[in-house]
Amino acid sequence: MKRLVITVGNEMMGDDGAGPLLARLLEKNHIPGWEVIDGGTAPENYFHRVRDMKPEVVVVVDACEMNLEAGSVRLISENDIADEFILSTHRLPLSFFISALKELVPKVYFVGIQPSIVAFGLPVSSEIRQAVEMVYDKLKTGKLDFPHLE
Repeated sequence: MKRLVITVGNEMMGDDGAGPLLARLLEKNHIPGWEVIDGGTAPENYFHRVRDMKPEVVVVVDACEMNLEAGSVRLISENDIADEFILSTHRLPLSFFISALKELVPKVYFVGIQPSIVAFGLPVSSEIRQAVEMVYDKLKTGKLDFPHLE
């Protein structure tokens, strides 16, 4: 089964760098069966690669404001994204990005990581580093059993 992780974020913006941090971790410590695309702040620019890869599963990982404790990780439903409950710092609305992915891929999951501070020039916080490692470990086991956003 072809599986793909698409990370979203800007590593120059503090905890918004959660996605790129996960991409680097996956590139350095490859997990068999998973490919990774660091989508940066414009993941829609990689739709052509997704189409060419034809993955069966895509997991999108991004730091997003969910009004939770810093470092909290949640599976976010399409309804929550569509209701604009989720705030993102990126060019294209997440709802559009996820909908477009679902036209190409049978299973799409969106994993949100609650940031602590998103500000230019700050490093990724320790809470987000721990959350990224947890996401990596879950990908390694193949069980995306994160709590759902409520």
